[in-house]
Amino acid sequence: MGGMKSLFEQDNTKTAPLADQLRPKTLSEVIGQAHILAENHMLGQMIENGEPKSLVFWGPPGSGKTTLARLIADKSGYETENVSAVNSGVAELKAIFERARTRLKDGKRTLVFVDEIHRFNRSQQDAFLPVVEDGTITLIGATTENPSFEMNGALLSRMQVVVLQRLGDEALEELLVRAEKNTGKSLPLTNDARETLIGMADGDGRALLNFCEILFSFRGKPMDAKALTNYLQKRAPLYDKSQESHYNLISALHKSLRGSDVDAALYWLSRMLDGGELPLYIIRRLVRFAAEDIGMADPQALVQAIAVKDMYDFLGSPEGELGIVQLVIYLATAPKSNAAYVAQGAAMRAAKQHGSLMPPMHILNAPTKLMKELGYSAGYEYDHKAEDAFSGQNYFPDGMKREQFYQPVERGFERDITKRLEYWDKLRAKKSPAS
Repeated sequence: MGGMKSLFEQDNTKTAPLADQLRPKTLSEVIGQAHILAENHMLGQMIENGEPKSLVFWGPPGSGKTTLARLIADKSGYETENVSAVNSGVAELKAIFERARTRLKDGKRTLVFVDEIHRFNRSQQDAFLPVVEDGTITLIGATTENPSFEMNGALLSRMQVVVLQRLGDEALEELLVRAEKNTGKSLPLTNDARETLIGMADGDGRALLNFCEILFSFRGKPMDAKALTNYLQKRAPLYDKSQESHYNLISALHKSLRGSDVDAALYWLSRMLDGGELPLYIIRRLVRFAAEDIGMADPQALVQAIAVKDMYDFLGSPEGELGIVQLVIYLATAPKSNAAYVAQGAAMRAAKQHGSLMPPMHILNAPTKLMKELGYSAGYEYDHKAEDAFSGQNYFPDGMKREQFYQPVERGFERDITKRLEYWDKLRAKKSPAS
């Protein structure tokens, strides 16, 4: 069976890690992934039929990627090869492919499993293309990273992506029950501590069972939540500020702010800070939000955002983080308008469409005699001297119709702006009825 024993041959002995002892042997024992194991899903049918296709399992740690790969291998009867994405080079891959070709001549198929397949560089991924395409091997990869970003598009197009979810609280509780049944021991925890333990696992079944192994050796009265936290210490959150979770969480924060959900916004902010995100990166995104999603509905939003940047520069962490919290509350509860953002796009499109049209002559300065003779500034009306301090002159290029790029909303400060614009429109129509 190639080099797969360390991965696919299950060790049920009592000396094996608890995660290995409890690894599901059948589909019915898999928990937390009902959405991909239903009768009408191709994966469940593929496993039951023993006819695997090339797949990528994408999901968080401890969600069951390797378990499902093992079940596919067991059902298929294929010869299997286990590949390390960290240690295997192109030469080793070619040797695996040559063995697969030899087996194929004897009527035997080969399944190649690659854990953390996103760690392969482009040349290594390219090596799989011909043997996957011609059916020499069936490739199953597992990754915690978004394959759209981390995998060669050509290779990915020849594989089916199967998305696994982080294990929910019910699934993790089921794992605890199985662990207690397997060992014949009860976890030394109060009910609150049991819930805390599930939270500490952060959706990772393997991490939860590793915690259990430690707790089963504990001797003493049942621990409460605080004692448990001190005993195990806090597990690092699943957050990598250089990878997809970085973008997922800032997107969640931005959209919670846009939706005026202050509590959700505070939650996502806390997740990012807890995960080690750079506070100045968060502040930069909040400054952008103040201009893009609030704009002139509350012009003070941008002022507040810059003030928090200055506060954080002055105080640093952790004191300066309170300013970020205050800013998130301000932005979430402020009236929203993207009118300035929309106006920018509309004006830019118009600028590209109309090219290099000159401004009308009457609004051009005439610093030389020649320019005056050519009509520069002729007919310009100084608005401060006009009635209502509004001349109503045309400021668009000659030959271009007047356009309205900025359309304020009926919220916040833009209500007042709307009234001013309507007033000036009436004056403009009165002074220039033919325009």
